Amino acid sequence: MPELSMTAIRKAAEVLTSVARKTDLIHTPKLSGLSEVYLKTENLQVTGSFKVRGAYYKISTLSDAELARGVIACSAGNHAQGVALAAQRRGARAVICMPDIAPIAKVEATKSYGAEVRLVPGSYDDASAYARELCAREQMTFVHPFDDPEVIAGQATVGLEILEQLPDVDAILVPVGGGGLLSGVAYAVKHLRPSCKVYGVEAAEAPCMKRSIEAADKLTLASANTFADGIAVKRPGDLTYELVKRYADGLVTVSEDEISAALLFLIEQRKLVCEGAGAVSAAAVIYDKVPGLHGKKVCCLLSGGNIDVNILNRVIYRGLLASGRRSEIRLTLPDKPGQLAAVSALVSKCGGNVIGVNYGPSSMDEALATCVLSLQLETRDFEQIGQIHAALEGAGYHLLRP
Repeated sequence: MPELSMTAIRKAAEVLTSVARKTDLIHTPKLSGLSEVYLKTENLQVTGSFKVRGAYYKISTLSDAELARGVIACSAGNHAQGVALAAQRRGARAVICMPDIAPIAKVEATKSYGAEVRLVPGSYDDASAYARELCAREQMTFVHPFDDPEVIAGQATVGLEILEQLPDVDAILVPVGGGGLLSGVAYAVKHLRPSCKVYGVEAAEAPCMKRSIEAADKLTLASANTFADGIAVKRPGDLTYELVKRYADGLVTVSEDEISAALLFLIEQRKLVCEGAGAVSAAAVIYDKVPGLHGKKVCCLLSGGNIDVNILNRVIYRGLLASGRRSEIRLTLPDKPGQLAAVSALVSKCGGNVIGVNYGPSSMDEALATCVLSLQLETRDFEQIGQIHAALEGAGYHLLRP
């Protein structure tokens, strides 16, 4: 297997000029009041993800004999599309093994490039095991989604572009699943601008790289249950683990609610649609997860935009809750006319908006002539929610805490 090198990365950049676009770097002052933040918009890349870079470059290096056997890959969806596109361009058969939890949009997009999709019950790691078995049985050419130096060289071209677009960048935040993107970006950046910090960001429900680096050994998680399916990986790669350990400056995690809030911010403030995996870097800045970034020029790499529209509504709602834009209050009331109007008037006076109302009987330990009122509110932020609570309690209402 060839080694990763700057020569290979520059060659990959040349090869990719025929397929990948140089994505925009967008200044985003509202993302953080403490840092100068830019967004590297790989969510707007061909196939909707950076993954086309590594997949296309890898397949460009295959011999005619390797292509004749057909290519096979495992993927949560983004690598799948890159492999399918590259195989189509070179006239090769492509079989993609995907976890059956992969978003329908990613499955259909992969098929649209002419690939044969095999859905495998379980996680990415289950799809990977099946792909390896199928590869050996049918003697196909395996294209790994992250643990391959040529794939990593392709991903590293994102780092080259960031340094071209923002030469004095102080820190780059990179989403992490198996580690291919972080490995490539960190390798390229540290060779060209060693003073620039490179941090990886994982979903808190799938922190395989962070746990492994902390344990000084590659670990396999029992589960990777995050809606950020593009980084739902249980075990880092052998090569990526070594590269991250050597070149990355640290790893942090963000919660599901924090990812949702970041997605909401990107949609509202920058008109950018990202998938969960693509938004973790922005979430890390919004929630100030990385120390030492205040006053610095920071680049958040948005790795992909292939989110399933069927879950987008749920993600937005969760983002509203996480940012204090939606709330629910429950309180006990005397069961008599006029109570709802009085409560609504107090909420309105504080600037809140009632968007849902539900009555229910009180519990056994409450007075018989009382009821429980639940209100769903549109609010500005958590400070306003606190003001509404204080106003209601000041008026003598009894709030029921979660």
